[in-house]
Amino acid sequence: MALSPGKRIRRTVRSALIRLAIRLLGLLPLGPALWLGGAAGRLAHLLAGRTRRLALAHLELAFPEKPPEERARIAREMFVHLGCSTLELASIRWYDRRLDSYVELSPPDLLRQVMARGRGMVFVTGHVGNWELLARRIARAGVPNAVIAKSSWHPKLDELAERFRAKGGVTTLWREDPDTGRAIIRTFRSGKALGILIDQDTRVQGVFVPFFGRPAFTPRAAADFAVRFGAPVVVGTVHRKGPGPRDGHVLEVEEIPFSPDPPDREAEVVRLTAACTAALERAIRRHPSEWVWMHERWRTRPPGEDRARGEANPVPKTAELSRG
Repeated sequence: MALSPGKRIRRTVRSALIRLAIRLLGLLPLGPALWLGGAAGRLAHLLAGRTRRLALAHLELAFPEKPPEERARIAREMFVHLGCSTLELASIRWYDRRLDSYVELSPPDLLRQVMARGRGMVFVTGHVGNWELLARRIARAGVPNAVIAKSSWHPKLDELAERFRAKGGVTTLWREDPDTGRAIIRTFRSGKALGILIDQDTRVQGVFVPFFGRPAFTPRAAADFAVRFGAPVVVGTVHRKGPGPRDGHVLEVEEIPFSPDPPDREAEVVRLTAACTAALERAIRRHPSEWVWMHERWRTRPPGEDRARGEANPVPKTAELSRG
């Protein structure tokens, strides 16, 4: 749908202001940037009522056993984490040279061993921790990789994101680009890694697998590529090492086994998607404040599911939450 001239102008101005802010914030060293990011996160927690309510509703679905005050603490810390992560990326030039120590790889040799097989790699992750640093750290470990990403609402912001990743050795493959399919094939044939995020309910081909005890519509591309190309599957998540924002991060990786020649391809795709999702869930449970709880992860429901509002812990509706 074509944008009206007024909306096009507003988006252009907004994009220019965002890019200017990023350039200015990039002048801040890491310490002040993290402090400012944390302050911005605390302010956003106070002002972004609808987003806060969504996060709390989803936390209640995922952690019904936790008391309300603990879920509120996780939501508050999530805002602080996102603020710190954003400013952390803006100040990348202040610590990029020591990224190997700032983002510790654990275990240190798994990625090298997987890539040595010569079949490339499907690297599965989610919006856990500072996921943009994750891709950069993998490239720094000597693993050439590309990531599949969704375009934003303005091409200039996409150009900014693409340049940022390219400087860190990461190629961006845009989901909307008709050439991306061929680029993915070239990625595997050249023995490179392909990064895919599977923790959001998006308009792509997917399957329903358990996530925090509920069926969640989950992108299936990672499993499809693995079975098609015989590429090993590794799930990786990054989280902060300690309570201090300057403590750095740990990037934890684990290989997920699968059958490259299954008797039932569809069943293996579902099983592998579920196994990857379970690995992401374990990481989120260990570090709940470092995931994006405002995302409507259970928005799409399985066909025929009972949507009665009287069920225990029903999936929240955005319209209802926005009135709270």
